[in-house]
Amino acid sequence: MKPLYIITARGGSKSIPRKNIKPLGGRPLIAYTIDAAREAASRTGGYILLSTDDAEIASVARNCGLTVEYMRPEALGGDMIGSREVLLDAMDWADARGIEYDCVVLLQPTSPFRTGADISEAEALYTPTCDMVVSLCPSDVNPYFNMFEVNADGFIAISKGDGMYTRRQDCPTVYEQNGAVYVINPASLRAMPLGAFPRRIPFIMPRSRSVDLDTPSDWALAESLISHEK
Repeated sequence: MKPLYIITARGGSKSIPRKNIKPLGGRPLIAYTIDAAREAASRTGGYILLSTDDAEIASVARNCGLTVEYMRPEALGGDMIGSREVLLDAMDWADARGIEYDCVVLLQPTSPFRTGADISEAEALYTPTCDMVVSLCPSDVNPYFNMFEVNADGFIAISKGDGMYTRRQDCPTVYEQNGAVYVINPASLRAMPLGAFPRRIPFIMPRSRSVDLDTPSDWALAESLISHEK
């Protein structure tokens, strides 16, 4: 397997301004993902490609030792642009330069506790007959137990099942995407959106490495976890 590792880091961020290069534990956030990608790439020989529309992010990545040759077009920098469009443009850039790869590994800087070993384990599950390997973690909430929907009459009903479970541990196990690792079939990505993939293989990660930085409270949790590691 020879992956194309694509680190996506746009400049705009509303919930946590400049979060991709904001210091976390004394290092820019993106440094953690660059390190993990390098570790995984050392095993596969894959190419690491930063996709950013922001010159400062590119500069910080270079200071972390990453070669940055590609800049994302400005038209793909807004918060209304999906991951698929961003990945396809990066793939086109790699194709035009003869960079060979047989899968695409999407890595978002907002998962600082994801390790190179996590990436490698997800890659080991990938086969050309699947659309994607996606990282998940056990969910704190369960649609069979404590997730509800409001019906047409304005009453709440359990989201899944008949609502007769009285203990969470008896419910079917459910997972949530943690945003850490996506190992994607390039042909599938060119054919359809990620959400339409019918053949997705789960890669289960512990919650301790599944913190996804989306809000200031997520950031505070990450800072606390890092401070306890020191």
